[in-house]
Amino acid sequence: MDQTQMHAFQAMLAFLPFFVLGFVILMIIPYWFIWKKAGFSPWFSLLMLIPVVNFIMLYVLAFSQWNVVPATQSVTNFSYQYPPSPPPPPRGEAQ
Repeated sequence: MDQTQMHAFQAMLAFLPFFVLGFVILMIIPYWFIWKKAGFSPWFSLLMLIPVVNFIMLYVLAFSQWNVVPATQSVTNFSYQYPPSPPPPPRGEAQ
């Protein structure tokens, strides 16, 4: 290995912790919100960094009862109008 390759290797090693930290942050943020929306402690997202535990926690998350409030009936039975009704006239204008 010549001197140029050695410098390139040392530069890569210097920036490696930043890349790892960025990857960890990119992995934790979505799991943080998923655990929170499921009604669990968002700190469980840190367990997703442990290699075998992440698969176990993924199954726990998938097959557990989520503590969320279901949508109201009026939201789920929304009826679409076709063709759409015309917009109301501007205020203050006579018809």
